[in-house]
Amino acid sequence: MILFDTHAHLFDERFHNDLPAVMARATAAGLVGVLAVGIDASSSQASLLLSPTVAVGIQPNSAAEAKPGDWDEILEMADRAEVVALGETGLDRYWDRTPFPLQEEYFARHLTLSRKLKKALVIHCREAEADTVRMLKADFDRHGPVRGVMHSYCGDADSMHACLLMGLYVSFAGMITYNTAANLRELAKVVPLDRLLVETDCPYLAPVPERGKRNEPAFVRHTAACIAKSRGLDPAEIGRVTTANARTLFSLTG
Repeated sequence: MILFDTHAHLFDERFHNDLPAVMARATAAGLVGVLAVGIDASSSQASLLLSPTVAVGIQPNSAAEAKPGDWDEILEMADRAEVVALGETGLDRYWDRTPFPLQEEYFARHLTLSRKLKKALVIHCREAEADTVRMLKADFDRHGPVRGVMHSYCGDADSMHACLLMGLYVSFAGMITYNTAANLRELAKVVPLDRLLVETDCPYLAPVPERGKRNEPAFVRHTAACIAKSRGLDPAEIGRVTTANARTLFSLTG
């Protein structure tokens, strides 16, 4: 079974003491790639040291704390070869950390940069589906298909299908394994196989049977197995397909 964790916050302090062991367990579990994702300028810089595949950006809940020059740092990092995606970016109405117009401004910046550099977007959306689809649709209507992934998807079916129609991928994290997440398992059944991704969003959202622990990339196998069971497929097939999708989205070879 091969796997690709498309969303891991390896910079998090919970990995500071044992990251080499964490990555060794990931390799042993069959992972052939981990996308290290930043949430601001400093964590994006840190992520460049932790994985050969990195996403750099300013997350909506971090935008209010961005200092003068932070976006310039993102622009400088974005050209690097190991930066295969931009983000995470997007919109969030669950937390009240950043004024919504400022979230929209930063999301628009990432959208423009993605078009310019031809690199994928990693999109965060929490209780802001209508606004996220609105901004993506405006970009889609002007420029065509949007290259990116709706990360750790937890929205409704209509929003998901709207995103799929615009060319986006959909990724599921550990919450899909929870007893309360039957709705997500239903959504995972109908995502076209060539648009499906898996992730951990570690150190958050550890899947069953690891729930309550610090999440780590190796645990993505449980999410893949859950999706496979929902779709009536072999877990190895889900691993193969989602890994191929990650390589396509992030323009990776091998």
